[in-house]
Amino acid sequence: MGVLQTLRPSEPLDLDQIAILCESGWYDTADSMLRMARASESENPHLVQAAAVTAVARRVLTLDAEDFEEIGDVLPADLRSRLVDAGFPHQPRSVARGALGNLVPLYELMLEVLDIRMHREEPQQVVVACHILGEYLPQLAWQSTLGDGGDPLTLPDKVGEKWGGDGQGCAHTSAMNATARRSLHAALGDEEGYTSYLDKFHSRLGEALGVCAMNHATVDAGERPDVGITCPDPCQWVLSGTREERRALDARVRLARIFQESGLVALRHHAPVGHFFGVPSGSEIGNAWVTTWNKLNEQWADGSNPMLEEAPGYDVDVCDEALPGLSRLVSVIAARPMRAGHLLRDLGATAIAELRAA
Repeated sequence: MGVLQTLRPSEPLDLDQIAILCESGWYDTADSMLRMARASESENPHLVQAAAVTAVARRVLTLDAEDFEEIGDVLPADLRSRLVDAGFPHQPRSVARGALGNLVPLYELMLEVLDIRMHREEPQQVVVACHILGEYLPQLAWQSTLGDGGDPLTLPDKVGEKWGGDGQGCAHTSAMNATARRSLHAALGDEEGYTSYLDKFHSRLGEALGVCAMNHATVDAGERPDVGITCPDPCQWVLSGTREERRALDARVRLARIFQESGLVALRHHAPVGHFFGVPSGSEIGNAWVTTWNKLNEQWADGSNPMLEEAPGYDVDVCDEALPGLSRLVSVIAARPMRAGHLLRDLGATAIAELRAA
């Protein structure tokens, strides 16, 4: 089993072996080995810090973004700040807004995690990462318009009229309307209500915003792919930008919806639940991505698919990513160039430096 062999508590701790694990993206295995050796109880401060950093890296690899603010306390200031930027604040009115204020650091991390999972040949984790990445894409599409990632602290000043109202004349479903209503009050109350909103509603906010973006005052029926509910009678706050800006937003939201409804994301719903069947293979993921990519790159009836024109981010090219073209898609939806980040790699390098000094 090489570097992945099981370490028994009676065996000496092989720090070079653990460093190799960190270099290869196996942060969770490195953490397990240090736990088994009780490195956190060592008298060697470098070994204690290495154990602390790999424990953080393990949580980051699982995209446990709700707790990034808490688990980052053991990190150097720069790494902690970057981790907080990629997570969600614990308090409804925290100064540091994290992914509520800017989704870019979180998406850079998700792209990095997805590449690591594919490199480690963990297909089930790959499709889980794709599912999570897809959930917030409509909010990423809106970010350049809203100025943030749909932050409930600022959202009440940016929306209005039928948003979160009684549902009369609004294209939102009852579930979308409930999400919209909760978004107006989530950051104004106590921590319990805010946490409940993050747990149950925030990931659905993009779906509600997406309906607003795809309105009939901006794009006529049949001009672009049918990807769900559109709004025949948009609110004035939705129409505040120029028609060109609104059409660009509509296009980015439609690309986000195409990805969400793709065969690649659908693989997540075939995950096994106790019956041993349904784990997707690497080839199934590859085939699903090719089909998804082709769908994303089909020209639309009005000739305006931003994947095929000089829209911001359309020229992003990452030759070695797990799903070729995914960074380009995310960039087009974000209306800015984006690539996989290196937060986990830097956490690994920090752990390695401590191991070398131990």
